[in-house]
Amino acid sequence: MIYIVEDDAEIRELETYALKSSGFDVKSFDCGKSLDEEVKVCVPDLFILDIMLPGEDGLSILKRLRAQENTKNIPVIMLTAKSSELDKVKGLDLGADDYIAKPFGILEFVSRVRALLRRSGLMKTESEGTKISLGEVVLDTATRTVTVNGENVELTYKEYELLKLLLSQPGLVFSRQQILEKIWGVDFNMDTRTVDMHVKTLRQKLGDQGAIIQTVRNVGYKAQ
Repeated sequence: MIYIVEDDAEIRELETYALKSSGFDVKSFDCGKSLDEEVKVCVPDLFILDIMLPGEDGLSILKRLRAQENTKNIPVIMLTAKSSELDKVKGLDLGADDYIAKPFGILEFVSRVRALLRRSGLMKTESEGTKISLGEVVLDTATRTVTVNGENVELTYKEYELLKLLLSQPGLVFSRQQILEKIWGVDFNMDTRTVDMHVKTLRQKLGDQGAIIQTVRNVGYKAQ
């Protein structure tokens, strides 16, 4: 997951579209306050911060991220229309990992994102993948397979993505609306019973391990 903070709507949409088209999960924000609220729910793999923002600027946000335990090691790319060496030095001294001056080519932008994630060890190739496990459930992202008690379990695409989301942050409660947005990519007007139906069938397929997906009354679901 990549978080972008950019107050210019057109630039924000362009950056978001480019990264999503390249296979990344992206959320964008127009100010630091809205970013802070989302970080409380989910910490991303990368922050992209514009320096010139209304209210709190990007450098102040960077300084705060580096001071917080849960975000101090998350990679940060700074974006700004300023290209002076002093501005670049300020960002790097505060802990930025890369710095891109506007205007920039969108292909270079995506390439720099990929390069930073590779250097940080947060973007694995398909062949490397990663395994996420909880109880007797093991999800392998390289092969997109799930095993329960050592036996393969056939899941639909959405069931797999739902399980991966919950297993990726065990103990964290996801509301039905958040699940719809992350898995289905739709707004909050979609019927949340869609989530409930998928959770029900997923639990059934996991058999005696289905209990790892817990219902949080009036909120949503978590894996634990």
